[in-house]
Amino acid sequence: MSTPTTQVVRPAGAGHETLYVLLLCLMILAVAGTIVLWRGESHEVSSVSSHQLDARRDLSASEQGIYADLRVTLDEIHLLLQEQQALPTPEALAEEGFAPFARDASSVSRGGHAWQLLDAKAYFGQSQTPTVAGSFLMRLAAANDAPDIWLNRASTLTAPADLSDAALESAGWQQVIAQFDAGVTRQHRH
Repeated sequence: MSTPTTQVVRPAGAGHETLYVLLLCLMILAVAGTIVLWRGESHEVSSVSSHQLDARRDLSASEQGIYADLRVTLDEIHLLLQEQQALPTPEALAEEGFAPFARDASSVSRGGHAWQLLDAKAYFGQSQTPTVAGSFLMRLAAANDAPDIWLNRASTLTAPADLSDAALESAGWQQVIAQFDAGVTRQHRH
């Protein structure tokens, strides 16, 4: 019988393999960084005038909800205008269940606005709690125009008599505008 022999096998050096993995990682990072720099887009920051508010950045959550409701309801108002040849009253819109005119839990939590039709040209919603949401004014124009919505956060406010831009600006109203760009969900405030 032969005597058993023990042979010791030493592990291969991991230095070369580690070096190759690190070089591969650096190469991947360099290629990815080059692609990001090459394909990156510049950020154009669009500013609004002093008499305007950005719907995404400058409004509270309640005000954003009312603004969105007004934009959606405007289409229905135009349809009702074509059918009836007259603007529907806020009461009629509330009966149809159109937000923000309808008196429901949502409208109460968003400021409990009291809506009225002004000279068959605009809807005025006076906020009952201006700390939650300001008062809104939606001027109506041609059927295809974008909504013309204004906001005033003053605690004591009456319905405006003059609906011109200059008169509204001088009375403290600010026009709400919606700007849509690539950074809608990537807004970083500093």
